[in-house]
Amino acid sequence: MRNPAFLTPLIVAAIVLPAPVIAAATPRETLVQAAFATSDKAAALALINDALGKLQATLAQSPGDREARIQQGIGLGYRGQLTRSLGDARKSRDQLTALVQQYPNDPETQISLGGWHMSVIADLGGFFGGTALGASRKSGLAALDRAVALGGNHAFYPGYAGLIRLHADPKDATAPALLDRAANAGVTTELDRILQAAAKRASARLHAGDTAGAAAIAKQTLPFGRVI
Repeated sequence: MRNPAFLTPLIVAAIVLPAPVIAAATPRETLVQAAFATSDKAAALALINDALGKLQATLAQSPGDREARIQQGIGLGYRGQLTRSLGDARKSRDQLTALVQQYPNDPETQISLGGWHMSVIADLGGFFGGTALGASRKSGLAALDRAVALGGNHAFYPGYAGLIRLHADPKDATAPALLDRAANAGVTTELDRILQAAAKRASARLHAGDTAGAAAIAKQTLPFGRVI
């Protein structure tokens, strides 16, 4: 069986970014740049490895650092996606699952784990995704729903949830309402801006009856959508 492409969360980029390339000052920012502002696979992988190296150094000094653990889980998933590594995908899954268990009311960990499940299902289908990596559509949707409920008035959470649902299933009945919610939600971070812009474009396509066009926007908006 062909090794799967894998996504962790978190998360998404517009086909044409509505904002400048993000300066890579922290591991979080480096990973955002790799996923959303880089169209070259080798350059993206170099950024991911740089972030993971810094995160490993941080965790060697402070093993319980929550931010470092979250970003490490995301970074491992990103690397697994680009290199088709089952090992990195499993490590990402385990890291994010542990974080959700420890911080059940944290929307970021919920949406990261939800994105992990849904992207594997989208790439492999339910049977192979479940067999190879233990991905579950039910678990993914539950985590996405919880993230949206916990995320407050931020465009990122409903925007990402709507787009990943649409990518996994262009006929998903919940995606349109999530995209509309994101289009009218608050914007305070770079990811809010990226997701809101993509949600508005995908929503307009859905309202025009262009399901295929909306699904294409969703696919290309997800991390590395312009790379792989």
